[in-house]
Amino acid sequence: MSLHSSASVKRITTHTLQEMKLRGEKISMLTAYDFSMAKIVDEAGMDILLVGDSASNVMAGHETTLPITLDQMIYHASAVVRAVKRAFVVVDIPFGNYQGNSSEALRSAIRIMKESGAHAVKVEGGAEIKESVLRILSAGVPVMGHLGLTPQSIYKFGTYTVRAREEEEAEKLIEDAKLLEACGCFALVLEKIPAALGKRVAEALAIPVIGIGAGGDVDGQVLVMHDLLGITQEFKPRFLRRYADLQKTMTEAFQNYIADVKSKDFPNSSESY
Repeated sequence: MSLHSSASVKRITTHTLQEMKLRGEKISMLTAYDFSMAKIVDEAGMDILLVGDSASNVMAGHETTLPITLDQMIYHASAVVRAVKRAFVVVDIPFGNYQGNSSEALRSAIRIMKESGAHAVKVEGGAEIKESVLRILSAGVPVMGHLGLTPQSIYKFGTYTVRAREEEEAEKLIEDAKLLEACGCFALVLEKIPAALGKRVAEALAIPVIGIGAGGDVDGQVLVMHDLLGITQEFKPRFLRRYADLQKTMTEAFQNYIADVKSKDFPNSSESY
């Protein structure tokens, strides 16, 4: 029975995601960085798992996403892919591995696909990374774009504030979105932009548009797992909805374990051989 059930699981593909947009069915997307958590998220029915360079923050403790390396991203992606039976797995190409050098971009994408078994890569930026996007796509690697607040460019922006409030920047974003679609990107992430602009972009593009702080009129939503679960408490943007308070739950579990060890309650006779 288990063999039959695992064999009958229908994998999500770029084609599936396109059909979901056409049907008006919202796409669910969440980050994942390790085998155990990815397995739970996949079995819960998530459509897309993003192996985000946010691993630099939530897994490694860095202030920004910039320090994480390609080798580290492949390590995380490999663990996630081994866990997944249904979800579509997208991997961020880290900072410095695709900007300004399309040959380097292609090498990075191919390494991610070959060494991790992932299904697609994600890059941040518009016209300025066009050559890299086209080069990666020429090898048959699916590419997801990312516009709006692009965390890899944090030192250029100088702030994590909402992007594209002004019409000039909004028009540039729409132009970049159309460019990425024309290049052949299968989907686009929009981060921290006005909801009205998110709607404009989603309606202007045929490909799925996934939002994180881009309002409810886009084609799907993505959050960082540690934020959604309440493992991280310091990060409190308006777009975040916490679905659990695992920091509290875990702290209580650890404290109960400590108390039981100290009081010699654990292990008891039934927990010993």
